[in-house]
Amino acid sequence: MRLTKKKVIVTAAGAGIGRASAIAMADQGAEVYATDVDPNAVRDLEESRPDMQCAVLDVTDAQAIAGFATTVPTPDVLFNCAGYVHDGTLLE
Repeated sequence: MRLTKKKVIVTAAGAGIGRASAIAMADQGAEVYATDVDPNAVRDLEESRPDMQCAVLDVTDAQAIAGFATTVPTPDVLFNCAGYVHDGTLLE
């Protein structure tokens, strides 16, 4: 399925699966709004992919999410790739 003209929000898009997914969706024609908690990762993504709208966003902060939501159109797709390991590692 092509994502042409679909509005997509991707969290944790600064690296790994989130970044690869954001790039793949943009390559399929989506209008991608990529977010990450790491400002350096956001800047790097912005520089390498000027076709994406990038923003620093902490998805554990309800106020930050509400503020971000007022700056983007209603999404067709939300790919929430952000995760949190509160104790130990993901493998544990």
